[in-house]
Amino acid sequence: MPDKNSAFLLNKNVEHPGSVGTQSPKKAKKRADGASSNVFSMFEQAQIQEFKEAFTIMDQNRDGFIDKNDLRDTFAALGRLNVKQEELDDMLKEAPGPINFTVFLTMFGEKLKGADPEETILNAFKVFDPEGKGTLKKDFVTEMLTTQADRFSPEEMEQMFAAFPPDVAGNLDYKNLVYVITHGEEKDQE
Repeated sequence: MPDKNSAFLLNKNVEHPGSVGTQSPKKAKKRADGASSNVFSMFEQAQIQEFKEAFTIMDQNRDGFIDKNDLRDTFAALGRLNVKQEELDDMLKEAPGPINFTVFLTMFGEKLKGADPEETILNAFKVFDPEGKGTLKKDFVTEMLTTQADRFSPEEMEQMFAAFPPDVAGNLDYKNLVYVITHGEEKDQE
């Protein structure tokens, strides 16, 4: 859980609508022209806090930057142990430089701007499905959702599996799950 100092840092970096700064008129004009590019204005305060928590989880060595070792450790914590060096390099190349929190938030803002929610959620599941089967084991999904980040309670897991029961082999069709989450109804089986 973030302490008072990290909450202060978040509030300090967020521009509040209607606030008047003490900057020169030239800078103020420049700021007004590019105001929509301020990454902190793209998200609600609660979303920024969630991104900060995710950043803190990923910054395994707590140096304020996410590097290759942090990415490898994050994948390992999620159960994916044999991540290729090239994959990590490609991920880091997406950043314009070292990945501190502002860069991290900017990258998410760029990825999410105009992003299809269905595709975004599907891509999150695909991280755990390197073979691209479209299904995940019920036990694995349960472990991930009850032990990582915003943890599901046993009751929430029960509700989810009641609404989206796994097949007889214990596989959850995450593609159908994502479709229902984003469209509100089941896709016709082809």
